[in-house]
Amino acid sequence: MNKRDWIEKLSLIEHVEGGYFAETYRATETIPTKREGSSRATMTSIYYLLSDDRPIDHLHQNQSDIMHYFQAGSPITYLLVTPDGDLKKQKLGLDFSKGERPQLLVPSGYWKAAVLEAGEYGLLGEAVAPGFDYRDMTIAKADDIRAQFPTLWDELAPYVRL
Repeated sequence: MNKRDWIEKLSLIEHVEGGYFAETYRATETIPTKREGSSRATMTSIYYLLSDDRPIDHLHQNQSDIMHYFQAGSPITYLLVTPDGDLKKQKLGLDFSKGERPQLLVPSGYWKAAVLEAGEYGLLGEAVAPGFDYRDMTIAKADDIRAQFPTLWDELAPYVRL
């Protein structure tokens, strides 16, 4: 299958961060939080696809833990910035000999970006707990990231939506 097949068969649409997505599950049970709007679904799940025409998942931060699962296609490289400002990179894929791994936890409060560096597409699944809500996501602004992480700016700049 090619990227268009995946987009069509999974009913993916463009995501504000980049790439394409479709929500596949939202728990009906909710839990109280101290976040805007108070409660959240206990868990949500999506398909997420980066492609050669939309290869970047732009730098953003979430208030929930997110587990990423590699599903198909080419590997995807994640850039993670811890709250202390440490930059980590990890490839999601299935080639263990190249250091790839099939799942990756991104803890709440980390800044993250991802990029499809080669190939036509990379397909992931994501599970978010407590469930995803757009009010819990912050998309990076260049001036803020440059000020917060001056030594990382050159490496992060390509992943900050201008």
